[in-house]
Amino acid sequence: MYWTLELASYLSDAPWPATKDELIDYAIRTGSPLEVVENLQAIEDEGDSYDSIEEIWADYPTDEDYLWNEDEY
Repeated sequence: MYWTLELASYLSDAPWPATKDELIDYAIRTGSPLEVVENLQAIEDEGDSYDSIEEIWADYPTDEDYLWNEDEY
């Protein structure tokens, strides 16, 4: 399983919180690349609900990862 920013972006508008099956269904319905569906299928499912992409891909960059200070502009 591998994630890239491009692949993760297909889940940005997903109906969070969501289960693994709901995310797979969403990815298929929205026409996401096959890699997104395969990555979701590779998740070890314990029936949990995921609140965001960060719970699936721990290295997903957040606003804190960038050195952009909105207060300066």
